[in-house]
Amino acid sequence: MSKYKKKSNKVTAKDIVWRYIMIVIGALIYTFGLEVFLVPNSLIDGGVTGISLMTASLTGYSFSIFIVLINFPFLYLGYKKIGKRFAIATIFGILCISLFALFMKEIMPITIDPLLAAVFGGIIIGLGVGLIIRNGGSLDGTEMVAVILDKRSSFSVGEIVMIFNLFILGVAGFVYDWNSALYSLITYFVAYKMMDITITGLDESKGVMIITDKPDAISDAVMNQLGRGVTVLYGEGGYLKQPKKVIYSVVTRLEITKLRDLVYDCDEDAFITITDVHDVFGGQFGKGTH
Repeated sequence: MSKYKKKSNKVTAKDIVWRYIMIVIGALIYTFGLEVFLVPNSLIDGGVTGISLMTASLTGYSFSIFIVLINFPFLYLGYKKIGKRFAIATIFGILCISLFALFMKEIMPITIDPLLAAVFGGIIIGLGVGLIIRNGGSLDGTEMVAVILDKRSSFSVGEIVMIFNLFILGVAGFVYDWNSALYSLITYFVAYKMMDITITGLDESKGVMIITDKPDAISDAVMNQLGRGVTVLYGEGGYLKQPKKVIYSVVTRLEITKLRDLVYDCDEDAFITITDVHDVFGGQFGKGTH
């Protein structure tokens, strides 16, 4: 017997605690960028956060209230379409931001230069939301809607999110002024790029190959619990020359954490590779039923 103990790939309580710690850190970083750079300079982020900031500005009520209320219907959609773990992690992240915003609203801004605020605020909020997505949650309800609409339209998730955010940033021109809207657009693009860097390649679509001795169980889990189609490929082990089944599927970036958990719940010894998928045409990925 080897003297080295093999590390288990099953999701443990320690893994879950660490994920939530990282979500707290991500929410703290995100709120800092929001309250110290964006809000004092009348800049907004895209998505539900942008809607919440504008609503708070128009009504005089706290941003912390609106970020929870406006996200609520999207969280229900996330629970129904993506899963309980994702919904819980997202709720937790949003509540953290709501709480942190209450304590940070009195912090003095670091800069009153809108260009500096747009660039550095975008970097910071992109880092924060990237950490949250990397650990299984989300902050933007519009992205959940985009995942659902993607299955019923010819547009990709990224294109739908872009349309939503351009509309929201356009509305900011009427709520604040057009300088704020244009600087907010810079913030959005900087944050989006920083988020991608933080997530380390978690693009909107991912091609996943799973080599396992339990292909039937994993295929059923992916199809029934994740709602994604799978293709079973037949291969052969290079060393022992034994036949192997390889499962291939395409998922969104929000589904990566859940898919990994499903696979290792079925087979601790499964081997998973994940690659970027920039375009998906036909098949069962998004535009039809699974």
